[in-house]
Amino acid sequence: MKKLVLGLLAAAGAAAMATSAMAGTSWDMPTPYGDSNFHTINIKQFAADVEKATGGSLKIKVHSGGSLFKHPEIKNAVRGGQVPIGEFLLSRLANENAVFQVDSIPFLASDYPSAKKLWAASRPKVEELLAKQGLKVLFSVPWPPQGIYSRKPVNSLDDLKGVKFRAYNSATERLAQLAGAVPTQVEVPDIPQAFATGRVDAMITSPSTGANSKAWDFVQYFYHTQAWLPKNIVVVNAKAFRRLSAEEQAAVLAAAKTAESRGWAASQAETDAKIAVLKKNGMKVEMPSPTLKAQLAKIGEQMTAEWLQKAGADGEAIIKAYRQ
Repeated sequence: MKKLVLGLLAAAGAAAMATSAMAGTSWDMPTPYGDSNFHTINIKQFAADVEKATGGSLKIKVHSGGSLFKHPEIKNAVRGGQVPIGEFLLSRLANENAVFQVDSIPFLASDYPSAKKLWAASRPKVEELLAKQGLKVLFSVPWPPQGIYSRKPVNSLDDLKGVKFRAYNSATERLAQLAGAVPTQVEVPDIPQAFATGRVDAMITSPSTGANSKAWDFVQYFYHTQAWLPKNIVVVNAKAFRRLSAEEQAAVLAAAKTAESRGWAASQAETDAKIAVLKKNGMKVEMPSPTLKAQLAKIGEQMTAEWLQKAGADGEAIIKAYRQ
């Protein structure tokens, strides 16, 4: 009888292991932006590529629009193992270390080739810092260049003085302060309501966010200042990654490399497409006046100097590598 029981238990265990193997691994992945956003579209393709490459042994379920974790919570959710993988805006971590803010320094890298060169110069240090927190960098994709949205014309910084200005990280807060505006922290899903309720009257963000938020419902003007190209980053919990088989790890890394390349191309296409959407819906799309451009450039120089003071030797090394 005892042998029979042991045999049944062994068979049950083997069956459970087989079922588990057949079921594979499932990862929940929180992202901050909606399904129509090009970042989310790219990430869903990344998830599909991983599932295909692993024959379904690793599946990634994307939870978009902050539905699983809100944007400020995503990084720590991955770090703490609540979820194995996630996406967030890299410069949100600026208060942890100034290195994370390098892509949000105004006019340091204001076109795609420059932004790509800056990412290549800063990636090793970003990876090193996040690795200390148990996070592995998979890929990063930039937003289109940032521009100013306003209810009224902005011909110089005088037109922004005292204006309630939407901020989304410490760099945009500082930019608003230096421009004489009043920074107010507002997440992407809350932008329409923030304008509707008078919490903000202007913002600096990408053509993508403006079009996806239907900015024409609450502002009239978009100035294509091309201030900087901030990046979203996708990270995985290092322990969760190590639990994957060698084949699964290779599949994730290959899919990540493809996603980064695809994402950069999508971002460039997005710029022209979303600016066209803004125009189509009646917004006045203009280049900044010479006065405004010169004033913003001075703010950029000041913010670069301030950033170097905070970033220290790491920052100097990144800027040196970038400018070589």
